[in-house]
Amino acid sequence: MKILLVDDERRIIEVLEAYLEREGYEIHSADNGIDALKKAKTINPDLIILDLMLPDISGEEVCRLVRKESDVPIIMLTAKSAEDDRINGIVMGADDYLSKPFSPREVVVRVQAILRRVKKSEKVERLEFNGRKLAIDLIKKEVTVNGDSVTLTPIEYKLLTNMAVNPGRVYSRMDLLEKIQDEGMFYEGYERSVDTHIKNLRKKIESDSRQPDFIVTVFGMGYKFGGVLDAANASV
Repeated sequence: MKILLVDDERRIIEVLEAYLEREGYEIHSADNGIDALKKAKTINPDLIILDLMLPDISGEEVCRLVRKESDVPIIMLTAKSAEDDRINGIVMGADDYLSKPFSPREVVVRVQAILRRVKKSEKVERLEFNGRKLAIDLIKKEVTVNGDSVTLTPIEYKLLTNMAVNPGRVYSRMDLLEKIQDEGMFYEGYERSVDTHIKNLRKKIESDSRQPDFIVTVFGMGYKFGGVLDAANASV
């Protein structure tokens, strides 16, 4: 599996490269944001380890641009340790966050854990939540609530599945907009239009749209999927 390391500190690249290659990973590296974006497109990495403090464009901007085109897992590295910085990193689309200084062994463990989750999720054909209250057939693209089929628009289905495959992850309106704008119904800047589709989706899948179990509002940030996966019932 290919990992892209992005950091302007050569020593960090060399240390992580040594540890990760020992585990069998193919390592590529970049010491600035522009090069990182080019390599993210050309090598199609399975995971990106991304420093936030880069000499040209910020790691946050690199993360945002990568997220426009890919759901590749991203682990952020930074000297910042404040809670707000960690939260912002996750909201921007990072899958994990490590503050410097860190243990290279811990980085390896986190990389392995994330890639195991990704590999498992790729096999999933059906997701069931909250005691089969909500079920999503990812092959047939069918959604049922309490066993009854519900009809979703293509955009509603995309909103639901993008959040459901990553329960608990917070998505900003811009994150969701970028995932669905290829449907041709949105234009850059119309983030609030996402709210309308979320409202309609809730009416179809929630018992009480004012107190949702699945599409949960995270005030000041966006939305997250609050359903609990029925792991024993998920077909893999």
